[in-house]
Amino acid sequence: MAQDNLSWLRENEIDSLYREDQFYVGFSFNFLTDLPSEVNQSGISGGLSVGFIRDIPFNKRRNISLGLGLGFNTNTYGQTLQIRRQNDTDSFEAISPDLRYDNNRFTTNLIELPIELRWRSSDVDKFSFWRVYLGLKFGYVFSSKSVFRSQEENYSFRSIQGITKLRSSASLTFGYGAVNFNILLALNSIFNDVRDTFGEEVNMRPVKVGLVFFFL
Repeated sequence: MAQDNLSWLRENEIDSLYREDQFYVGFSFNFLTDLPSEVNQSGISGGLSVGFIRDIPFNKRRNISLGLGLGFNTNTYGQTLQIRRQNDTDSFEAISPDLRYDNNRFTTNLIELPIELRWRSSDVDKFSFWRVYLGLKFGYVFSSKSVFRSQEENYSFRSIQGITKLRSSASLTFGYGAVNFNILLALNSIFNDVRDTFGEEVNMRPVKVGLVFFFL
């Protein structure tokens, strides 16, 4: 009897400490919405995110929790909007369909703060389980870069003017085990108060679809 009581105490002690603190690595395909009428997405646009999330359970089974994290996110977007810099001023111009070019893309790098409401079918003895995470991500763009390559022009520059520094997005993560699907919808646009040479507002809201890998 004493041994059974000791086993029960040890089991409950472990259960009371159980949580899913996780490192994560995510890869995504980035799709641009709300493009100006003369602009299209071109090539493959992708993203990479890495970080750590602290798990804070709030039920007895400890399979429902709040996740708070810190991470890094980089994204590259290929499209037909040429961003130029002349006399310390950036301009945005839709590329003519007749113009041949090799590369036209811009990149943003962010520090991000993910917040998630988490459900999982796990317990202390399960290492593979179903999960559904609903969340918000808040990010700060600390650097950006524009690149253009053609036979006539070849340039790149950093700190694109008009970039929205504070970003927010809604996310859904679901899957089983270490590999999970992730969908992320931007709640604000990449650019703020920017117009192209036709006077049309440049918004561009990304939708990201990809995979997230969790590591304990």
